[in-house]
Amino acid sequence: MADGSNILEMRGITKEFPGVKALEDVTLEVRRGEVHAICGENGAGKSTLMKVLSGVYPHGTYDGDILLDGGTVEFRGIKDSEARGVVIIHQELALVPHLSIAENIFLGNERSTGGVVDWNRTSSEAAALLRKVGLSDSPETRAMDLGVGRQQLVEIAKALSKKVDVLILDEPTAALNDEDSAHLLDLIRQFRAEGMTCIIISHKLNEIEAIADRVTVIRDGRTIETLDLHGAEKVDEDRIIRGMVGRSLDSRFPDHTPTIGEEVLRVEDWTVHHPIDTERVVVDHVDLHVRAGEIIGMAGLMGAGRTEFAMSVFGQSYGSRISGRVFKNGTEIRTRTVSEAIGHGLAYATEDRKRYGLNLIQTIRENISASALGKVARWGVVDDNVEIGVAEKYRKDFRIKAPTIESVVGKLSGGNQQKVVLSKWVYSDPDVLILDEPTRGIDVGAKYEIYGIINALADAGKAVVVISSELPELIGLCDRIYAMNQGRIAGEVDREHATQEELMRHMTMDKEVSAR
Repeated sequence: MADGSNILEMRGITKEFPGVKALEDVTLEVRRGEVHAICGENGAGKSTLMKVLSGVYPHGTYDGDILLDGGTVEFRGIKDSEARGVVIIHQELALVPHLSIAENIFLGNERSTGGVVDWNRTSSEAAALLRKVGLSDSPETRAMDLGVGRQQLVEIAKALSKKVDVLILDEPTAALNDEDSAHLLDLIRQFRAEGMTCIIISHKLNEIEAIADRVTVIRDGRTIETLDLHGAEKVDEDRIIRGMVGRSLDSRFPDHTPTIGEEVLRVEDWTVHHPIDTERVVVDHVDLHVRAGEIIGMAGLMGAGRTEFAMSVFGQSYGSRISGRVFKNGTEIRTRTVSEAIGHGLAYATEDRKRYGLNLIQTIRENISASALGKVARWGVVDDNVEIGVAEKYRKDFRIKAPTIESVVGKLSGGNQQKVVLSKWVYSDPDVLILDEPTRGIDVGAKYEIYGIINALADAGKAVVVISSELPELIGLCDRIYAMNQGRIAGEVDREHATQEELMRHMTMDKEVSAR
């Protein structure tokens, strides 16, 4: 448990990149044995600060001092910080997919004798670490055969294979379902009880409120305040938000009165089988429709089939043995390829923006025009002036925070990357826009802006489908919500009657009962 003394201090940390001051005179004090949360909007500097602490940005590339156990430290790289007990688990998991769990845990930290890997020791120590984090998988299991939740636990096991005094977790539950998130938070509580110090970066304020002892708020690269969640002042989600955005968000969702028109998209009897196990049904006879100006939601637990449905409708980019019918404005259409789907006015913004939604090494300008190059080209050659004009318009309209449209997308914060994804698809001028987890890993301020963009799309007559794992988001944003369960539509709820309890009832109902 925390004893009141500081195990870590960061004083006057300033870090600059070309054209951007990411951190300016940041101060952080972390007590021994506490869970210390760091909160802030996307781009506030949270991850940059932790990369300074862990040696990803080595001493000499920033100004300021880091004190560990009262003494100044100068980490030249991750090896240095880990040698002093500071271990970071990054938001983007770094497991090697084709290696086993055991090989991943001890990669770069091999258990060897005389320069030869001792596989018996590797396997037995890996098994002990897996038990500690609550995983029953064999150490020989390949990382690629694990779900995201279990991969996150392997990353923690990997961290625990080293001497850990300060464990840094950057958005550890961003990609996890509720059950996996709860397990991970219990694990952090266990570490605290054992005396470990944990620093957690998270946008999920309900989790912060549940687990953290103190919260440091960073805004625009500066330390704003540190709040004691067990102190005299009541600290709740609204109080943390006020520090993050510099104002009170009276409502998490912009006011919106829908104007709903005629049906734009109808999907009938849509059935999709697994791409490899072709006997397994993943999407089971789904019927769905969405009208002009309408925002519909798709709720469901992990594995319910929402993303599989969306990807299979959008150019059959997922699945096998796909059957069913798609109608656009009352006329049956074919969407057998992505280009065919785009040609019929469909757009799909993927949940994995880094892997499938963006080219991270290209600029904002290049990414925005990518889905509709024909609109910026003359005689097959891109007109740079037209492309620049388009990119500048969306940078301004969607408030993308970047020095210029020539900024590389991979350097942007998650919220700004998501705005580039939306810009790209909105520029293609679709009639139907499917948004898969559009606010995953994004702070409340950026979420509010994206909700405004979604409302504006609906007001422009677009038919919008939102897939989200956050039930309050669907309830606050959507006009109707479909609940999926085990590949089927288990229920349909309109805005007036939508509650988390009602949606969860449909999402968890026994498949045989829901089919009646």
